[in-house]
Formats: sequence, C-alpha cells, structure tokens
Amino acid sequence: MVRARGVQGGSRRSVARGRSGHQVGDHRGHGRLCLWLPQGRGGRAPAHSHLAVRRLEPPADVIRVRGGDAGGRRRRGHHSRRRAADRRLSLVGTGRPGREHRGLRGAYHASADRHRRRLPERALAAAQSRHRPAHPEGTPLRAGREQAEGRALAARGREEGDRVRQPDPHLHLPSRAAHQGPSHGRGGRQRRGRHGRRSRRIHQGVSARGAGEGVTDRDSNDLVRQREEKLEALRRRGLDPFGGRYPVTHWAGELTARLDKAGDAELQAFGPVSLAGRLVAMRDHGKTAFAHLMDRTGRIQLYARADELGDDFAPFRDLDVGDFIGVTGGMFRTRTGQLTLAVKSFAFLAKSLRPLPEKWHGLKDVETRYRQRYVDLIVNPDVREIFLLRARLIQRLRAFLDARGFLEVETPMMQPIPGGAIARPFQTHHNALDMDLYLRIAPELYLKRLVVGGFERVYEINRNFRNEGVSTQHNPEFTTLEFYQAYADYQDLMELTEEMFTELAQSLLGRLSLTWGEHAVDLARPWRRLSFFAGVSEALGTTVSVDTDAAIVARAAAARGVTVKPGAAAWEIWKEVFDELVEPTLVQPTFVIDYPIELSPLAKKKRDNPRLVDRFELFIGRRELANAYSELNDPIDQLARFREQAAQKARGDDEAHWLDEDYVRALEYGMPPAAGEGIGIDRLTMLFANQPSIREVILFPHLRPESGASPQGLET
Repeated sequence: MVRARGVQGGSRRSVARGRSGHQVGDHRGHGRLCLWLPQGRGGRAPAHSHLAVRRLEPPADVIRVRGGDAGGRRRRGHHSRRRAADRRLSLVGTGRPGREHRGLRGAYHASADRHRRRLPERALAAAQSRHRPAHPEGTPLRAGREQAEGRALAARGREEGDRVRQPDPHLHLPSRAAHQGPSHGRGGRQRRGRHGRRSRRIHQGVSARGAGEGVTDRDSNDLVRQREEKLEALRRRGLDPFGGRYPVTHWAGELTARLDKAGDAELQAFGPVSLAGRLVAMRDHGKTAFAHLMDRTGRIQLYARADELGDDFAPFRDLDVGDFIGVTGGMFRTRTGQLTLAVKSFAFLAKSLRPLPEKWHGLKDVETRYRQRYVDLIVNPDVREIFLLRARLIQRLRAFLDARGFLEVETPMMQPIPGGAIARPFQTHHNALDMDLYLRIAPELYLKRLVVGGFERVYEINRNFRNEGVSTQHNPEFTTLEFYQAYADYQDLMELTEEMFTELAQSLLGRLSLTWGEHAVDLARPWRRLSFFAGVSEALGTTVSVDTDAAIVARAAAARGVTVKPGAAAWEIWKEVFDELVEPTLVQPTFVIDYPIELSPLAKKKRDNPRLVDRFELFIGRRELANAYSELNDPIDQLARFREQAAQKARGDDEAHWLDEDYVRALEYGMPPAAGEGIGIDRLTMLFANQPSIREVILFPHLRPESGASPQGLET
C-alpha cells in the first residue's frame, strides 16, 4: 500500500511542452509525482501490492503562480517544501489573457504545512488522475468540470489535441494483457529518463487489467447518468438537446482544403460559414475553449470565447465529446497556423449519452469493433477509409460494365430451388404460400434465364448466402458481382477481367503494384495461365491427369501430407491436393484453367477433351477472387449432369447441385453461346485495402454469440 503526497512544479526539464495555440498559457503544470513507499524488510517496498494515487486539488477558485529562480528549479532548502499562502490568485477578479503571465500554471494541490514523514502502511488514497486519460489499469474516473463547476482547467497539450472525457466502460478495453505489465509503462510517446536517474517501475505489484475484465456496472451507469443529468439541465434551460434541421453552408474537409493556403485578409473576407457534425475533441481553458468538429468530409477546429458567446458560453463548455452540434462563425488562423472557426453561435443537434472510447487506446478489441461498428467508424479513421474504398470500388465496377453495354438487373433472393453453386443453403418458410424457400447461394440460373430472354449482357451486384463455416475468408452473407455475356467464351472473360482489375487499381490507387501482407502483387498484364492438372502434378511431384487412377493419386497425396478420406473419388482427391498444396503458392495473378468436369457441372466441355471444361478461376494473394466459364447451353447435357448431381445428393452430399427442371426448360427454348463470371466483392476489397480478414471489409460481419458459445462450423 502506498501513500502519495502530490508535488507539482518540478524541474523545467521534466515538463512535456505542448504546442498550445493563442490564448493558451504555458503548459507547465505537469510535475513529478513523489511517492513514499512504506518499507518492509530490507528497506524495500512490499511486492505485489496494488497502487492507487490521488492528486489532491485546490479549491476551484484558486490557481497558483509559479515563483522561484529564472531557471525554474526548485530550491532544495528546508523551507522549499512549503508554499506561502499569499502565492495564490483568485479567479473571481478580472481575467487576464492566457500569455500575460509567463508563469501562469494549472491549479496545484495545496502543500502540507508540515515536514514530510513516513506514513502508516495502511494509509491509502483513492485513484485519480487529472492530467492523463483513464487507462485500463483502474476504474475510469470522471475528469473535467462536472465535479467542480467553474474550476479553471490547465492547458492540456497542443491546440489540435483532444480533451478526453470518460471512456465508455463497454468499449474501453485493455491495450495489453495482464502479464505484459501496466499499459502506462514507458512507450514511444513518453520522454526518456533523465541523465543521472535510473528508470524503474515504482512498484512491482502494479498489474494491468486482464483482457476479460471491465468496469463495474455501477461505474457504467454512473457515466451515462452524468450525461443524462446534463440532458435534463439543458431541457430545464429551455434548450432542445435534439434539434432539427441546420442550414449547413460548408463541409469541414472541403473548407479546410479550400482555405489551406489562405492568408488573414482572405479569411476575413471569406464571410460566415455554418458547419454541423460530431464533437470529437474538447479543451476548456476557462474563458475560452477549443474543440474539433467532424463531419463526413473531415474535421476542423473550433474556438469559442466567453465574451463572444455571452450566456451561450456556459452551455458550450458543457458539451461532451460525441455530441452533435451546428456552429456558425468566421475563419481565422491561430498563432500556430491552425485553420480555425471562431464560433459566433451554435445549436444542439443531438446529445450523446454514452461516452466514446478515449483517444489513447481507441477501440482496439477486435470483437467489440465488429459488434459495435458504429463506434469503430467514429473513432478509427482507417476503418472509414476501408469502407469508402469499398463503395468507390463498387461504383467503378458498375461504371466499367455499364460502359460496355451490360444491363444491371435484380433476381430473387428467396428461391424454391437453390442453384448456381456447390454450397449448403439457408432454409426458410413462406407462411402465406405454405412452402419452403431458400436464400440464394448464387444468382446464376436466373441471370442465364435472362440471357435466354434476350438480355445478352447482364450483371448483378448483390448478396449471396451460404450456410457454412465462418472464417477470415468466409462469411455466411457475402457480396458478389456476377455477369454474363452472349457470344463470348471464357477466354474473352479472362481478357475482360485483366482489363477490369487494372482499371480499378489505376482509378482507386493510382498504380498497378499492390501490397498484400508481406508480398508485392503486380497487376500488369498479361497474367499467368496455369492448367489445373499441371498445378496438381507439380505439387505432387508426379504427372497426374484426368485419366490417372484414384489409388495412385491418393498415395501421392498422402506422401505429401494431404489427408484423403477412404474411398474418395479421384476428383475429390484432386480438389484436396489443389486446395492444400497449389492454392497457397498462387500469390501473383494466375488464371487456373482446364478444370475436370466433375468440379464444374454447369460449364461447357472442351472440344478437344470432353473430360475437361472451359473454365478458369482467378487467384491473387493465395485466394480465389473470380470464377468463370463458357456456359453450357445444351439442355440434354445439362439435364444429364443435374441428374448425376441429384444422385450424389441422394448419397449424402449436401452440397451437390439441385435438379432445376424449369432451368432446363428455359434452355430448351434456346440460349446463345455465352460466358459468365462471378467476382467476390469482399475479397476484392480485401486485396485493394490490404486486409487479411473478410470481417474488416464487411460492415457487420457474422460473429459468435456474445455469451461465448461456439456455433458449429465456426473457424478462426
């Protein structure tokens, strides 16, 4: 147990100088914290104790002016431990500009009027911190002016820094595990130890909160209750915390870009602007306040003064990070050159009742980020950029196909017969019709019906559903682009795909070289073509063809460590070998061609070898991104393949194709030669955004239940 006496105003060398802007005094209020540890045996502090420290604070109407020599060093004499009571200034009098007093400081806690002495071992102060944001080491504490109305807060860091209010205990998660030590240990942003002093931990027993721990429900309720009290206070004043329409004239990011090089004269002549958005930072300096406002285009700094806002200044200071407001004012630059809006008036648009995660740790826990994506998007700009990239990618795909005469269509999401892919469907029931329906696993058969009907170039961008496992590469609900072109074959689509991907890369990234994990991917054309059996043969170290006996392939696969189930058919062994040994080697863009017919029941046979089909799959970065083939338009051949698939399903293969007699009927009316292709939008976004998990590019991915139960088929 430790008793701490707060001592501030240490050596000037120990001050972390911030780049504070105009109207903000010198930032020197961070002194050393001196601790006296009760000594145990050998004169050492007891190990494995918890440490809690309280920085005592003075009355809210008292600040301190630092005295002493010009160098700022405290004299080490006997009387230097005491501070005279007359070295205090009342805040009640006339305010002074922030830089009028060079030595003006933040509020100090009162010094004891007695000499230091050892304290009993059980003397302990409660944990509290004014100058650092709450961290996972202890219970988050209420910082700011809610507990002491009217207290002058010291300048905290540079102008563009954040005033961090209480983190949401449901979102504020540890950045380190308990065994890694305290999260406030020295990091890259902390200053190095001074010469002559050895850097060391103050106590061996301080540990970080474990990954499974959180803040108590009572603390959580208190944080929300405090904001609810502010909400009621606003209503008592006759203010509406949830306003309506606000006349926005400019957007933050666009305004910043437009006035980036503007001088003072141009800013003064620019005229008033009105912005609206979320408050993402707030710093209170007594009679002035700085804030950051964020909208869909970016963020901009706000500056409010008591003499400008008058009675509205107090409500402005009461704003919390997360609140939505509208502001009107003029533009200027601070002494540090920061483009800033001087607030002339503001309006409440929406009160935030739950605090956002604090800025030092943000929202780090992956599961929480996915479950509460709305918070993830607020506090993590990189996440917003991923989904903006995804949206632009889909726009570019549409523009690419529209420019080539393709028509966008929509086909049923619920189907009586799920077809078009080898997958297990989700099942539902239509009550009015009293019939079972299935969420589609692919739109293929309906799109080809449209080709029969005369739409010779069609495409659809929409969701598919497959009742299968969840992993970093698979989500039960995913987005695909599927398109069909009459009078073409799979060779034409290979060229079209190369053109599509290179145009996407140039328009979205401005280059053809991509970073994928530790690899550099080159999209420059032409791309490699690899025969399916050439890849399998190279992986097994022996020549394998469509005619090779299954037993020979099984022995070769087992020798390479591929698990083969007893009695597996040859095509099943080929697929296992390809998935385990070939696919992981395909980093650069590669078209795998000439698949066996057993793996492609809807593709047209090759003319020179009917055991193979006109099909390709595109692999980049060890992952399949596209699948295409020349479409089978022979209704008799299609019916025979459907019946073979039905026999496999009867033998227990849940993923075999269903027999769709209506589709066969459509082919009997005649379908022109055509080629079709499907591209996974999620995986394509992963490639362009360099994201290893599909959950990073889906706004609301499917996750395990919060209770911790692991559904069948869930992978990591």
